[in-house]
Amino acid sequence: MAAIQKSRQNIWLILLLFVLGSNMILYRTELGESVIEGATKGVVIGSLIDLAIVSPLLFLLWKKQKSVKVFVLLTATGLVIARFVIPMEYLAPYAAITWAAIAVEAGLVLLELLLIVTLFRFLPKIVKATKESPLPMSFGFSNAVDLYVKKHPIIHIICSEMLMFYYALMSWRKRPNQNDGTLTLHKNSSYIAFQVMMIHAIVIETVGIHWWLHDKSIILSLVLLIFNIYSVIFFLADIQAVRLNPVHLDENKFYISLGLIKRMEIEWDQIEEIITDKEILRQKIKKDTIDFMAKDFEEVIPDVILKLKKPKEATLIMGIKKPYQKVAVKFDNHQLFMDALKKYKTI
Repeated sequence: MAAIQKSRQNIWLILLLFVLGSNMILYRTELGESVIEGATKGVVIGSLIDLAIVSPLLFLLWKKQKSVKVFVLLTATGLVIARFVIPMEYLAPYAAITWAAIAVEAGLVLLELLLIVTLFRFLPKIVKATKESPLPMSFGFSNAVDLYVKKHPIIHIICSEMLMFYYALMSWRKRPNQNDGTLTLHKNSSYIAFQVMMIHAIVIETVGIHWWLHDKSIILSLVLLIFNIYSVIFFLADIQAVRLNPVHLDENKFYISLGLIKRMEIEWDQIEEIITDKEILRQKIKKDTIDFMAKDFEEVIPDVILKLKKPKEATLIMGIKKPYQKVAVKFDNHQLFMDALKKYKTI
């Protein structure tokens, strides 16, 4: 059933690619020029409708989204794309429409820049609120940002990058905040060793390939060097984020994260079922399940899977939000978590 639904969903993507591709063929091939000849006005209007209305609708159907804001943004983007797809001699009578779309895009960019300015304006207060928060820093920082700055994807991305550079460069004197209300996920695994191996591999690859590429293509070698430096910074930050952000428990919810990759807040009263059956735990993790299991050189099996009463959003890398129905977790001390469940939730 899931495969059938996925194939049906992909039909919208195929139609979207067909619409975009047919318009490219129409204006960028000899066959297209022969079709346009003699009916330029009608063809151009049809293309504008395709790019400004049909394509956005197909994209929203493919992504299963219902958002007027996204539709307006996609419509403006489609009209901007039209300026690059349709030759100007055909588009000239409708240039005002495309300029209006560019104005909309410019306005949205300006709003995003204002949000970024607001973020940095309130940064001292955000840092102070983060330090005063009893929560792990990744949660405390996110909550402080939401308190002072409007929620927006670009803000999530910038904050994610800020956390990464903080953990990689400025957190090495910090110690994990461990007490009776914290649990760890990585100590009984080879997670940190695995990340260190990745750093070593990237450094060796950089030294070996960068100098070889330098003589072939300076630009490509510089791009690869920048990407590898960023990757090393990310892995260093991820190691620190895992060490310094244990699972935090309180009477209302628990805060669980695995480095910079994912984090989630789960209320005790939102747990519908606690799955500990070994056969079920050994099964492959499904798409509706997020796992908080530290990487190891051996197969990792969760201690418990928590089925929630309704899907709950998790924050992934770059601040991406995605809902999950179940949560699979591998603790260093599984019994401490079960004791917390008995304490804070009626099972």
